Amino acid sequence: MSDFTIIIGNKNYSTWSLRPWLALKHTGVAFEEVLVVLGQDDTPENLKKVSPTGKVPVLKTPVGDIWDSLAICEYLAETFPEARLWPEAAAARAHARAVSAEMHSGFATVRSMMPMDLRTSQPTPGMTGGLATEISRIDQVWQECRNRFGQGGPYLFGSFSIADCMFAPVVGRFAGYGVSVSDVSQNYINTMFLNPGMAEWVAAAKVEPWEIEQ
Repeated sequence: MSDFTIIIGNKNYSTWSLRPWLALKHTGVAFEEVLVVLGQDDTPENLKKVSPTGKVPVLKTPVGDIWDSLAICEYLAETFPEARLWPEAAAARAHARAVSAEMHSGFATVRSMMPMDLRTSQPTPGMTGGLATEISRIDQVWQECRNRFGQGGPYLFGSFSIADCMFAPVVGRFAGYGVSVSDVSQNYINTMFLNPGMAEWVAAAKVEPWEIEQ
């Protein structure tokens, strides 16, 4: 039995579950996975059994339960420093934390108008002022990260990091809704879909039987 168990929601829909799952996968540590099906009549009751907040994700660890995607990622970075989940250089690490926090708390219009659905392609939504502004900002963030800090590899900060975990659901959204972005950002999207953890998650999402009305 593993020391770590991650409680997640449907892989097709649960953006917050995807983020720490990718970080946990990247550490290489053995873990168990418990999926709570979302959008069902008994979902609230089932979540209360495993989550102190009644939400996913939750990481069960030897030091206790940890909830919130970014908090889980931070714990994993501290517990498994060899995984190098944050960039080593101070300037890059500070920038990675800033854009990760921005993703954690922002982009509400992208979230509401483009729910993640990894199984199907959706029509590109109308570019309202708010949506267009947020998409442009994400594109700007990705370009800046790649141009300033990405020389060491294909990810935002060269090597795979928590920043990539935080933006992974946006990668799924932009691809699924056919959002047009810069060449730099499109190359980054392509890179993320080739990541072994992301590929495994997407493959599992595509065969899930559950449907949730968005």
